Amino acid sequence: MKIPIFAANWKMNHGPSDAREFMRSFLARYARHSDRTVAIFPSALAFHAVRESLDSRSDVLCGVQNIHFEDKGAFTGETSASMARDAGAKLALIGHSERRHVFGETDEEAGKKCAAAVRAGLAPMLCVGEKLEQRERGETDEVVVRQLTAGMAMLEAGQMSGLTVAYEPVWAIGTGKTATPADAAATHAVIRRYLRERAGERGSAIPILYGGSVNKGNAAQLLAAADVGGLLVGGASLDADGWSSIVCT
Repeated sequence: MKIPIFAANWKMNHGPSDAREFMRSFLARYARHSDRTVAIFPSALAFHAVRESLDSRSDVLCGVQNIHFEDKGAFTGETSASMARDAGAKLALIGHSERRHVFGETDEEAGKKCAAAVRAGLAPMLCVGEKLEQRERGETDEVVVRQLTAGMAMLEAGQMSGLTVAYEPVWAIGTGKTATPADAAATHAVIRRYLRERAGERGSAIPILYGGSVNKGNAAQLLAAADVGGLLVGGASLDADGWSSIVCT
């Protein structure tokens, strides 16, 4: 039986005060569960507030939305993987579509960030997915495999035990459009095949999450699709009540 992962990406929402209130409300609603993993990726300035709120709740993990691939240096505004780990982060989002398409992050940079995360003891969550025009040209599989190849290029097979992959079709993020369970299952099958070719038996155990306009109304249906090992949730994770409903799916 798969142990689903529910990951909340708050993006640039919830400062420290709102984050504390969210966590108070969410943790009051969400009892400890041993049959699922819950992770929250707050904004950088709210990270400490979330981490502090989880002091007695080791069942909920805290991650960072982005890291720099260098360990230290003159990179104003950036955060290294080792700094994130020292602050209490367990995971790092790598190559989210907004990092790629809004901030110009390349596939190769995503690969360097994955390697940096592993060096620092963070579990990388590598995001992959196609834009609408790529999907319409029938390039979904090609795009996803290219992003996976670059993102995992610097990892040895033995370093992949903590890796998670999140498939997030760009055309479905924040648009209200959602891939059908069949769409998700088809692309997840491509990802799984690649992971097995790349990492052997370890590739069979790497969780693959779906992300893209997930909400409490479609979460159960998406989670039931073949090889969907969890959900990466954006806007629907900003409300404590709604998020509680999703993680209890």
